[in-house]
Amino acid sequence: MTLYAVIFYILAIVILASTLLAIIQRQVVHTVVYLIISFFATGLLFYLLGAPFLAALEVIIYAGAIMVLFLFIVMAVRVDSNKDTKPETRQWLPAVVLAVISFLVGGILIFEISDSTVTLNTGMATPSAFGQFLFKSYWFPVEIASFLLLIGLVGALYLGRPESRREDRR
Repeated sequence: MTLYAVIFYILAIVILASTLLAIIQRQVVHTVVYLIISFFATGLLFYLLGAPFLAALEVIIYAGAIMVLFLFIVMAVRVDSNKDTKPETRQWLPAVVLAVISFLVGGILIFEISDSTVTLNTGMATPSAFGQFLFKSYWFPVEIASFLLLIGLVGALYLGRPESRREDRR
C-alpha cells in the first residue's frame, strides 16, 4: 500500500468520523466544530487528489466563511442549551484528536509529498463548457438538487417563524 493510499484512508476516516459526530451532537457549537474539521479534511483530500485550487476553496469558503456564518446564526438565535453543565474534556476529546490527525496529514501532504516526482493530470475546462456539459448530461440531478434546496429554504423559513404566528394559523 502506497503512502497516497494510507493518507487517503486516514482522511476518509477523519471525514466520516467528524461528520458522524457533527450529526449526533446535541450542542450546536460542537456541531460547527466537527463540520469545520470535516471541511478541512475534505480540502486535504482534494489536495491529495491533485486539485489544490479546490482544496483552497474548500477551506476558505466552507470551513471559513460558511462556518463563521453558522456561528453567527447560532449566537443570534440563542439556542436553548444547558447553561448549568460545565464543558467536559470528553466532549472535546474527539474534536481535538480528529483535528490533530488532520493537521498531521496536512503537514505530511505539504512537506513530504510535494517533493515527489509523481504528477497527476489536471482536467481543464472553461466555465461555459463545464456548464453546458452539466446541464446537458445531468440536468435531472441538478433540478432535484435545486428542488431539495428550495424545500430546505421553505422548511427553514417555517421553523424560523415565531411560535405565536404558527399557533394563529392553526
